[in-house]
Amino acid sequence: MKTHKQMDNIEISQLLKAVAAVLQVENAEKNKFRTVAYERAADAAEHASSELKDLWDEGELEKVSGIGKSIAEHLGEIFHTGKSEHFENILKNTPPAVFEFLRIPGVGPKSAMKFSDALEIRNAKNAVKMLENAAKGGKIASLEGFGVDSEKVVLQGIKEMKGRKASRMLLTRAEEVSEPLLDYLKTSKAVVRADVLGSQRRRASTVGDIDLAVASNEPKAVIKHFTNYPKKSRILEEGRRTASIILPGNIQVDLLVESPSGYGATLQHFTGSKHHNIKLREVALKKGWSLSDYGLKIGDKLFKFKTEEELYSKLGMDWIPPELREDTGEIEAAIRHVSGESTTLPKLIETRDIKGDLHMHSSFEIETSHDLGASSMREMVEKANELRYQYIAFTEHNPAQRGHSASQIVDLLKRKKGEVEHLNYSFRSVKKGVKKVFNGLEIDILPDGSLPVPEEGLAALDFALVSLHSSFRLSKKLMTKRVMRALEHPKVKIFAHPTARRLTVREGVELDWDSIFDYCARYNKWVEINASPERLDLPDFLVREAVKQGVTLTVDTDAHHAYRMDNMKYAVYVARRGWAEKRNIANTLPLSKFEEILYN
Repeated sequence: MKTHKQMDNIEISQLLKAVAAVLQVENAEKNKFRTVAYERAADAAEHASSELKDLWDEGELEKVSGIGKSIAEHLGEIFHTGKSEHFENILKNTPPAVFEFLRIPGVGPKSAMKFSDALEIRNAKNAVKMLENAAKGGKIASLEGFGVDSEKVVLQGIKEMKGRKASRMLLTRAEEVSEPLLDYLKTSKAVVRADVLGSQRRRASTVGDIDLAVASNEPKAVIKHFTNYPKKSRILEEGRRTASIILPGNIQVDLLVESPSGYGATLQHFTGSKHHNIKLREVALKKGWSLSDYGLKIGDKLFKFKTEEELYSKLGMDWIPPELREDTGEIEAAIRHVSGESTTLPKLIETRDIKGDLHMHSSFEIETSHDLGASSMREMVEKANELRYQYIAFTEHNPAQRGHSASQIVDLLKRKKGEVEHLNYSFRSVKKGVKKVFNGLEIDILPDGSLPVPEEGLAALDFALVSLHSSFRLSKKLMTKRVMRALEHPKVKIFAHPTARRLTVREGVELDWDSIFDYCARYNKWVEINASPERLDLPDFLVREAVKQGVTLTVDTDAHHAYRMDNMKYAVYVARRGWAEKRNIANTLPLSKFEEILYN
């Protein structure tokens, strides 16, 4: 594979996956742990919130979870010279065509190598096209260990590769697709239970294909029902226990059917993550047992499990929530608890714990240069009442500097304050629902860290959020200084969507998070987890660090329309993936206690 000094995260991920594939083909057993290390590093590269090249420039590459010292050094060599002698030595005897074949759905390392050798396809250029022609000519079916069915799989994989988008879908999009399908599946009397699997069940920020599992004693009926889904574009595969369909937008959905008696093991295995499952199998092996998606084999007896709880209990540990299953200490915590030690799994925050939303944009005409909200304050209050909130905050963007004098900005903010006071006056006799609306403002952090709002305007606020909306390419040092200066203002309480990332569009900014978190913990500044589906920001791994450092967090929707207030669950998902508990989140407090810490 070709390497160069400016490789992006996707290219690095593909390189590391290629190295893992070659190690597996050479000697799967001998290279087992090296293969896992490279696969984990590939996953880390693919999902990193910052470019690894930028982290290397800042000397922070080794701090990325999943990328060890050795791999970081090899990547550093690429960023410095454009090449890595280590990677070249591993890959030098592998024909470039093999790496092209590995991009095809359904083609693994051994098959890719076989195709290259037997069909004499060596070069990367036109490799997939040549393989497609070979398959159409019946040449794959004639290879030892393959057949007509294998040939069909290759052709279908090539077809799907050509038609499918390379990018992963947002979690919200995955739910939009899977939830109606789950509802449809449950209309069959043969379906006992149905669940999403994989990264979607773990509530990762982005999802690849959609994987579903069904518990049933009638797999044939379930498969037939699934493949009759009215919204499908076509059936990709229809087997005894599995099936795949393609939905509009070239979204693939895979289904697995298991008997209710063994559903717990299946659900656990296919929820993953890969590294969580590897660690779990190691726990079983230490007991002399063998763990698979069918259950636990102890001696000659296979123990099946109806539920995941039964499986984890048999292994001597607490049930682990799907969001935590990333092999970041959750297994050790679960075991320690059962062993009677003090460290346990966290009691994760739940959506029902939320008492208010602190980041929303109404349609009040504040003459901002950013996007204005679409719903009135009253409409958003009514929605908050439906959600059983005790308080909310309207935090429209600050008035635009261009076209406004300082006095005009102050006048706009005073008028908004009047609107909020009028709302609060109307709540005097309210016994249920929203009892307090806070007058907030989302303020741009200018490149030098100053705030584009006069002091008299800031005085009209209950509190302010600050956020980054421009100048994303400053150095880590300057960006950190910029944010810290903004946080120093007494009216500033929340650092909103802190990395400024836009999933699938823009990576987050580089900041010295240790310094930011330390400052926030010491001076009672709060860091937001933004529920906007394209943000989900603060990212989960930084939430975990913030929790460790004692930072108070908030979960907010950044809603610009009343119905977007339903997105709160996505911020909660991120908080849960970051090991956050109710006590770590400011807006889980009832109104009286919230006001105490807000004005502290």
